[in-house]
Amino acid sequence: MYGLTLILGGARAGKSDFAVRLARASGRPVIYCATAEARDEEMATRIAVHRATRPTGWRTVEAPLDPAAALAEIATAGDLLVLDCVTLWVSNMVLAAGEPYGTRAEGVILAAVERLLAWRADRGCALVAVSNEVGLGEVPLTPLGRAYRDALGRANRALAAAADEAYWVVAGLALPLRALGARAVG
Repeated sequence: MYGLTLILGGARAGKSDFAVRLARASGRPVIYCATAEARDEEMATRIAVHRATRPTGWRTVEAPLDPAAALAEIATAGDLLVLDCVTLWVSNMVLAAGEPYGTRAEGVILAAVERLLAWRADRGCALVAVSNEVGLGEVPLTPLGRAYRDALGRANRALAAAADEAYWVVAGLALPLRALGARAVG
């Protein structure tokens, strides 16, 4: 594993578990970059469960808005970074952008994704990025919901375009979308 690996799927599909397995198997020093914020008790419980299941010896950085800046403080060449997850990172950025949502938020988000990808390449770290696919359901009823869905879709596309490997995880099974060295047409 090298470069960028993107793991996509639905909620509770097993994306994070798969990312942890890939990171463990790499044999590299791992930094786990968490983007969740405990905005309520239920989310605080989810975060605690995630923390408890991470392998000991891994470094953790919490970066709800700017993973590249947070990782720059501790990552060195050869580290493997697990970004879990892009879904919450984008949500945090949409909410931080304020109204009106839409193109302004998307521009900020895509610029942040590009900064992370450029920083990772310059630093010489591998990156495993975990993200939900939220565009398969119904069209959200609110402008905020639509702005979020669109921004996440575009962020996922930018990550997929740069990815060396990509997987779709469903029901705990990881299906390869792109293998090392293969590039999609189109």
